[in-house]
Amino acid sequence: MSKKSIRLLYRKVIDAQSRKTWEQHVFEDSYTEFLMQAQYYNQEKKYSTFGELLTYVPGAEQLHFLVSPAVTGHLMPLNGKIPDILNAVGKHFLPFRNFKFEIINSNIRQKTQHQVAINFLSEPITWYDTIGNQLLVTLNDTPDEEGRVATELFMLQPFLNIHDIKLL
Repeated sequence: MSKKSIRLLYRKVIDAQSRKTWEQHVFEDSYTEFLMQAQYYNQEKKYSTFGELLTYVPGAEQLHFLVSPAVTGHLMPLNGKIPDILNAVGKHFLPFRNFKFEIINSNIRQKTQHQVAINFLSEPITWYDTIGNQLLVTLNDTPDEEGRVATELFMLQPFLNIHDIKLL
């Protein structure tokens, strides 16, 4: 069985329809921070959408970075595990190394149009095999005293991508 080291990228989209408590906090706080930060780029109040700001105001792409700190604290309850990715027994298992926040869409007059994404990059894991639509991986490929390696089996799903691969 060949093995490869991979890192996964999961894109978590959060909008007004998101239902989990931490998602709602991310939605609310990122929108509030967007409103505050967008004032600098929209002093004449000419624009109402994030897209307009990006199109017509130099430097507005900095809003991704400027709004990002508003969501950082909300990632703590995830305990370093990527949300929504569960192993075959229903447990969060996939640790993330870092994340990148982005504003997909927003409107200073219509909160329901606010939409953001958090892109989670996993720690390197060892990929052993693909079984149907599931990946067989290990987080630590060091064998125990019996020569066994603990594995995780999880399903591929939308917005989950193999970010990079290293042949071992």
